[in-house]
Amino acid sequence: MRQEARPLVLLILAAACWGLGTVISKRAVEAIPPITLLVLQLAASLVVLGLALRRRALPPSDRPIPPVLARLGILNPGIAYALTLVGLTQISASLSVLLWTTEPLLIIVLAAMFLGERIGPAVVSLSAVAALGMVLVLYEPGLSGSLLGIAVTLIGVACCAVYTVVSRRFIGDLDLTGPVVVAQQTYALAFAAAAFVVVAVAGVPVGMSDTSPVVWASAIGSGVLYYGAAYLAYLAALRRLAASIAAASFYLIPVFGIAGGVLLLDERLASLQWIGAAIVLVAVATILRRTVTTPGADTDLARTAPLGAPVSDQP
Repeated sequence: MRQEARPLVLLILAAACWGLGTVISKRAVEAIPPITLLVLQLAASLVVLGLALRRRALPPSDRPIPPVLARLGILNPGIAYALTLVGLTQISASLSVLLWTTEPLLIIVLAAMFLGERIGPAVVSLSAVAALGMVLVLYEPGLSGSLLGIAVTLIGVACCAVYTVVSRRFIGDLDLTGPVVVAQQTYALAFAAAAFVVVAVAGVPVGMSDTSPVVWASAIGSGVLYYGAAYLAYLAALRRLAASIAAASFYLIPVFGIAGGVLLLDERLASLQWIGAAIVLVAVATILRRTVTTPGADTDLARTAPLGAPVSDQP
């Protein structure tokens, strides 16, 4: 595989894990309250990551993880996920997903402002086209919600965008990604556990209504995919790619999600959704192809770490 293509493959892998993890978690969330599910998912992710890193016996890094990078786990998936849950009590699920289409565009703006990435018009235009395709994939009649729910959800979106930009600022200085994911998700699990206690004390039901093996497998499997594999692949790619380029992969998440729904849940797509999926694939493929064939055409940070630090290909 060409050296330039490796981080792009990791981005696609991360999007696939997020999309398929969402499909698998649909079964779990029917029987497990969201905050309880988050605790189980993060715990499963940390166990698998810990075992995997220990088995590989990675050499100690001479670059310690910056505290701000480790604590980003509180922001995402911690606070961002919690805000999303609050928002879902005020708006429809379809509207919530559509609001999340603004995340890649927000990342582009923040990357230009705080990372100094020079974003070319081609990336901006193709991102807008991908966003349009994503709307076609996800749009459903009867979208509704309160202004409060919309505002809370958009704050959650902003948290995730900030997470990517800050991670990009510091991740390029490190030579390994696995320990960063473990550190971040340890903080996220601590936040989720504290939120679980608060919710339980408030009298909100947190117990599982179904403890069958299928439910447990869905919770554990979705956690390993959504938080373990996805974040490991995404941050490994982010060490080599500009944040604005990495953000384009987010448009693939619903495409993998609907593909998983068709294969695993026997869902059916309307013609407009197929068209939207095709638009997303073409737009994202064009962005990623430009990154490989004409590096630097749309951003001068497409292939190098932000501070010029050498990085390895090890996750």
